[in-house]
Amino acid sequence: MAARPTLNAGYRVGVALIGGLVLIAGIIAIPYPGPGWALVFAGFGILATEFVWAHHSLQWVRGKYRTAMDWYTSRGWFIKIAGAALTFAVVVLTMWLLGTFALVDGWIGVDWPWLKSPLMS
Repeated sequence: MAARPTLNAGYRVGVALIGGLVLIAGIIAIPYPGPGWALVFAGFGILATEFVWAHHSLQWVRGKYRTAMDWYTSRGWFIKIAGAALTFAVVVLTMWLLGTFALVDGWIGVDWPWLKSPLMS
């Protein structure tokens, strides 16, 4: 591929697009249960195959993640419960803002005005 600069440039653009999309999806998914951090590391990994800055960023983010997880797991039950409660609150707030509760209230025959999303009205 090095002998064909146009093909090499196209490949690098493709890697940048795919890696960037995976990275953005991971960043968005971080506060939710599921593979948020795995997607962040995968996105940086994809980008690191072609870009040196992404390799350095991956090492830095991985180190910060390990430090944060070591701190979190070394704390007592109060911090762990607070972390779980914060995660729960973010998920519920997002579901409300996206109109999930208003959708479901019609299925069960409940028409409470506070279930309606201020964004999806």
